[in-house]
Amino acid sequence: MAKAIALAKRGRYTTAPNPNVGCVLVKDGQIIGKGYHRKAGEGHAEVNAAADAKQRGFSLKGASCYVTLEPCSHVGRTPACATMLVEQQVAEVVIAMVDPNPQVAGRGIKRLEEAGIKVRTGLMEHSARALNPGFLSRVERKRPFVRLKLAGSIDAKTALANGESKWITSAHSRSDVQRERAASHAILSTSTTVIRDNASLNVRFNELGSLAKQLDETPLRQPLRVIIDRKQRLAEAAQDFNIYKNSESLWLAGHQSQTQLPAAKQLVIEDTPNFLPQLMQQLAEAEVNDIWVEAGANFAAALIQANLVDQLICYQAGLLMGADAHSLVGLEGYQSMSALNSWQCLETRRIGPDIKTIWIPQAQGAH
Repeated sequence: MAKAIALAKRGRYTTAPNPNVGCVLVKDGQIIGKGYHRKAGEGHAEVNAAADAKQRGFSLKGASCYVTLEPCSHVGRTPACATMLVEQQVAEVVIAMVDPNPQVAGRGIKRLEEAGIKVRTGLMEHSARALNPGFLSRVERKRPFVRLKLAGSIDAKTALANGESKWITSAHSRSDVQRERAASHAILSTSTTVIRDNASLNVRFNELGSLAKQLDETPLRQPLRVIIDRKQRLAEAAQDFNIYKNSESLWLAGHQSQTQLPAAKQLVIEDTPNFLPQLMQQLAEAEVNDIWVEAGANFAAALIQANLVDQLICYQAGLLMGADAHSLVGLEGYQSMSALNSWQCLETRRIGPDIKTIWIPQAQGAH
């Protein structure tokens, strides 16, 4: 199963909105086939593993199938994997975790067991769940998994008082951000950030570092770019913004449709205090698994206050910028220590001269 989980990770940059899945076929004590899901609409992990076994000259009859997610039982863009395993007469299927997708949700297991195939579940389930935080969040919580990127100085500042901010973190950190973007289903930002920085918010292949050797630029999946524009500020001088250079991956979110702008999708949401939760719900309904947020201090604070941040991804440079510099997060001051936002550190590592830390809400870490 560990090999199947390692295989599943290879699909991290291409599978969305589908989950990352890996499969290993074993017969007579040896691996006869391996596969993982590469892209929505293409072969699932089980199908690719079966094809690999066939190419090597092996039959699946009597084999054991180790797969990180329950085989599908429905016909969608591809045939049902459970049916394929039944037809190939495998003897046993070991499943790391049951698929929570209502289209599957135990039906694949039922199909296998009805055919007399032995089924085991739960092997390395925790590791299997870690493969797909976005997919699981969308299906189980009805909202995408949200990662908020923050980058600043030792004293948690993002720009000098005069607005100068290039560059605080190093090229190493900026390259790491490109890798995080590449792994994300969507990038969320605001019209304020787009106007201020004229940001493209895409993946720049030439900045991916060592990852570029593993990916082909042509099929590289650019993430969706979701821009919140509640006051229709992007309608002014739209042709001047880099964000429109690839409108096929651009979604706009606001209180009314801006059909005059070249966006692939318009998300219209009522002007209420629940704007952000409603936005997340609409994104989940559009099958967006996970979101990488790059925006300013006020929007970062709004997401945190709405309890919509699942991870803080912080890049910290070895600089001190002073009291009058702009703060990392625009949270209002607290009057009690017990009221503070509390986070648990999951990971700390060096990125060139900088430090990258990953944090989760403290309550989440307690489970």
